[in-house]
Amino acid sequence: MRKTVEDIGANDGAALATRVGLYTPEQRARRDASVWTLVQGILAPLQFLAFAVSLVLVLRYLASGDGYFAATISILIKTVLLLTIMVTGAIWEKVVFGQYLLAPAFFWEDVVSFVVIALHLAYVAALMTGALGSNGEMWLALAAYATYAVNAAQFILKLRSARLQSRGMA
Repeated sequence: MRKTVEDIGANDGAALATRVGLYTPEQRARRDASVWTLVQGILAPLQFLAFAVSLVLVLRYLASGDGYFAATISILIKTVLLLTIMVTGAIWEKVVFGQYLLAPAFFWEDVVSFVVIALHLAYVAALMTGALGSNGEMWLALAAYATYAVNAAQFILKLRSARLQSRGMA
């Protein structure tokens, strides 16, 4: 059973203070010591760069009909980066929080990440089967990218929250 603020006695107050916020002190120490934190810090901007370039290429194709191959390659690169960051992110979550995915601190980010991955993989399936045609594939990629943008915003807000928490503890 979860304790509410009213249930917490004087002796439990210090324990609650260490759990409030994104990380406990132990989790923060594991985060700061993990090589996976650096890996995530490198992969996230790379993935965003791939997203930005690919978005331009997809929009160019939809507007002009030119550049299908370049747009397709860019979506596949973005998908590989997405899958890589998801696997390494799961390892990071295991190191920091003790579970591979859906740790309470990142539950909703992980849930939306699953939708992002599903849409990217649906694109790959559509590409392989030809089920949607080139325009349909590009619209599916845009849906994946819109969901990715929401997910990226979630993570940026979470990182901001962690920084604010760190400043409050300093």
